[in-house]
Amino acid sequence: MGTSQSREDRITDSESEEDYEEEEEEEEQYDDASGDHQNTQSSSSSSATTLSSGTHKSLDDIDAKLKSLKLKYNSAQQQPDPNLKNPVKLYLHIGGNTPKAKWVVSEKLTSYKFIKTSKINGVDGDDNDEDGDESDGVSGKGESWWVLKVGSKVRARVSTEMQLKMFGDQKRVDFVDKAVWALKFLTDEEYRKFVTQFQNSLFENVYGMEASEENKVKVYGKDFIGWIKPEAADDTMWEDAEDQSLDSTPVKGSQELMEEFEEAANGGVQSLALGALDNSFLVNDLGVQVYRNFNRGIHGKGICVKFDDGVSRSGGNMSNSTPKKALLMRAETNMMLMSPANEGKPNAAGLKQVDIETGKVVTEWKFEKDGTDITMRDITNDAKGSQLDPSESTFLGLDDNRLCQWDMRDRKGMVQNIATSASPVLHWTQGHQFSRGTNFQCFASTGDGSIVVGSLDGKIRLYSKTSMRQAKTAFPGLGSPITHVDVTYDGKWVLGTTDTYLILICTLFPDKDGKTKTGFSGRMGNKIPAPRLLKLTPLDSHLAGNSNKFHGGHFSWVTENGKQERHLVATVGKFSVIWDFQQVKNSAHECYRNQTGLKSCYCYKIVLKDESIVESRFMHDKFAVSDSPEAPLVVATPMKVSSISLSGRR
Repeated sequence: MGTSQSREDRITDSESEEDYEEEEEEEEQYDDASGDHQNTQSSSSSSATTLSSGTHKSLDDIDAKLKSLKLKYNSAQQQPDPNLKNPVKLYLHIGGNTPKAKWVVSEKLTSYKFIKTSKINGVDGDDNDEDGDESDGVSGKGESWWVLKVGSKVRARVSTEMQLKMFGDQKRVDFVDKAVWALKFLTDEEYRKFVTQFQNSLFENVYGMEASEENKVKVYGKDFIGWIKPEAADDTMWEDAEDQSLDSTPVKGSQELMEEFEEAANGGVQSLALGALDNSFLVNDLGVQVYRNFNRGIHGKGICVKFDDGVSRSGGNMSNSTPKKALLMRAETNMMLMSPANEGKPNAAGLKQVDIETGKVVTEWKFEKDGTDITMRDITNDAKGSQLDPSESTFLGLDDNRLCQWDMRDRKGMVQNIATSASPVLHWTQGHQFSRGTNFQCFASTGDGSIVVGSLDGKIRLYSKTSMRQAKTAFPGLGSPITHVDVTYDGKWVLGTTDTYLILICTLFPDKDGKTKTGFSGRMGNKIPAPRLLKLTPLDSHLAGNSNKFHGGHFSWVTENGKQERHLVATVGKFSVIWDFQQVKNSAHECYRNQTGLKSCYCYKIVLKDESIVESRFMHDKFAVSDSPEAPLVVATPMKVSSISLSGRR
């Protein structure tokens, strides 16, 4: 467990990469060089003839040995070359997150350039420098892209995977390319020039068109000035929302993460379903494991609901694979379990309904519309607190191009007789099947039943509780697919998860009468605040691993008006990453100083586990205790489940 402050102190030129690699050899080399020098002196005094014939060889040997010591002198050779284009100092981070971690000089003075290329890892195709013909890049077919090349050691495709972090006050940027690197620029002008070139290259790589003002408007829309020019965006809504937040005592930075419980999870954990009442649940290969909720976390009860209980009533069409989605309903006495119909895709043809009190699968439902079998890729409750309603019979469904509500009752409003129904069908009560490719990926509901949907193209759409046909507001994407989405109970904040960052959006805007509304209830027009990004530092991103991606970004959990979520959590590899919500909203927060573009927050705490994390979620707000600012965090890995408390003790 730890924080994001991972050896990001100011860089000095005291050590070089070669110094680090050869520091153990230097004493031996020095001894050898001294010995050679003494032997040379001895032999040279014995014979003038020998000195004359062997002078050049001996001096060459001495020179070679002295050079191997890499002694540091101030010389004219280390001064910047006035003819060097785009001069920069290159540093390498070594030692990971150990006490010996440090920055070393990789190249004391080199140059960078942005290259348009069709090469893959430097193979095939032609390079054009940044002044070359850019016309090939506007086709959007991916034939060529921008690459950052620094000296002979860095060649990286410009993308969000580089996790570029800016330090304007140090004229420095850090990034990842198989290792963690830093560039220090000689002047502010050179620094600003690099940042602009990087952002323009990133835009072109993502959207396949030049980063002109016209093209940015084409991509983001004229109403989203905050996306185009974050520095010109109106941040007053962030500040107003902060002032309006009730029960939002800021969390102190000195609070520590304390592991309260950890126990075996019987292996193969696929998903976590937290309850707000007595129990929570882990879905694994064996069935549903039942856990008891306490103020300090969750404890196993030794009870398992097996998937093969009950009788299948759907003619064998349902998938028998381990469910990937679990949804609590009816005062948390029932659970809906959804399994993928085909390996590698989340879409399901139906779901199983489990009665938790009896431990039986009571029925298997089919998804059907107008007599035709359809699939769903995700399900969720009608509203954030709906799972606590004992009479709940409806829930929401999402597929690639469908958004709807399902009802377990028949068309006359009566609960279907499962005993006489060979293959019970859920009733499509309302919704819309979109004709064009919306490519929906994920969704969530607010406390009043409004819906937020994330898409493959990065768009985030807001639907009111009264209509699923047309979004009230559609936020443009930043080029990365939204893989998970969450929303606060009051609907004022939306959190989207992508592979490399989280995006936090404020939905508040003033209407024509000056009243503050959310984008769920009306069109926001051109008064839309710029979003904020939550990222890992380049070092932590590198430590998390190249193949590890963010998933499952959530707010902490409240189900009452007047309560404010206090934290955000997401998972990447073996890390659970926690942000202080109040800190992220604060426009004066130190993370945002000296940044260019969208504000990015790097202040977080990390919970580190010994295996990849399946899911991290905060328990319901009611389980927070007096000496903690938040309910416990539950972290599930394939083999274990842990409960973590944020200690309020100093």
